[in-house]
Amino acid sequence: MAPALLRPASPCAPAPYAADSARSRATVSIADSRARGGALRAGGSGRAKASRDHSGLTRQLLDFQHDTVNEADGDYDPFGQLKARFMDFKQRNYVENYSKYRNLAEQQTPEFMVVACADSRVCPTSILGLQPGDAFTVRNIANLVPPYEHGASETTAALEFAVNTLKVPNVLVVGHSRCGGIQALMSMKNKKDDSNSRSFIRDWVSLGKSARLSTEAAAGNLNFESQCRHCEKESINSSLLNLLTYPWIEERVKEGTLNLHAGYYNFVDCTFEKWTLVYRPGLEGGSKYAIKNRSTWS
Repeated sequence: MAPALLRPASPCAPAPYAADSARSRATVSIADSRARGGALRAGGSGRAKASRDHSGLTRQLLDFQHDTVNEADGDYDPFGQLKARFMDFKQRNYVENYSKYRNLAEQQTPEFMVVACADSRVCPTSILGLQPGDAFTVRNIANLVPPYEHGASETTAALEFAVNTLKVPNVLVVGHSRCGGIQALMSMKNKKDDSNSRSFIRDWVSLGKSARLSTEAAAGNLNFESQCRHCEKESINSSLLNLLTYPWIEERVKEGTLNLHAGYYNFVDCTFEKWTLVYRPGLEGGSKYAIKNRSTWS
């Protein structure tokens, strides 16, 4: 079980959300998606037999004529704003910093490897002002880092490339407030009866079981929302310790050429906490792990 490196978070009243879209959208909880996934699988079994021959699509791309297709076709175009933002980026960033982007086209030497959540409200590029070339980034549900024995995944592949090939000096795991993946993890404790039902989300967030158990031990007397808030940080520390199960990460940390950091973004009050893991492999009679350089940006 991963040690609790942080104290339980104190309960606080959540701030209301502001509407940010002209079109109303239904709110979907990650913790509730398993039932919907089951319905989709029950009604869409033929999809598994769909053709996977993508060569025809590739030929269409190669033969595409830019001046022969009306992108909007008179209907709502979800890419309208994206196109405008891209053109603005090209004029304000790419053209004005042409030599920088030409250098980036030849190589990348990022300062950070960032593991962040896939939540649309938690974009590390926007929150931390990261620019192209600054960070090699992977995002997944609940910003989890699997242990080494878990095997191959997009997250472990990204870590291997960033640490062994790009030689990044810093790995930063970024968690956040009101994380649906953590809510799903904390909701699993009373659902042993449906453990045989297949859910990709359930299988994935179960990697954070040790963080859930630590949370139950440290904050089990608090309400569910407060437990989730505690687990959001506990799971970050669990991921930091999981990073050390990779031999090539542990070796670089011991050498002092790689540092492991944590970040927690609270989008309710727009604050950011950061801390760094201290690893003392030769220590006897005490914990090998501690935190340092903890600060809050607000």
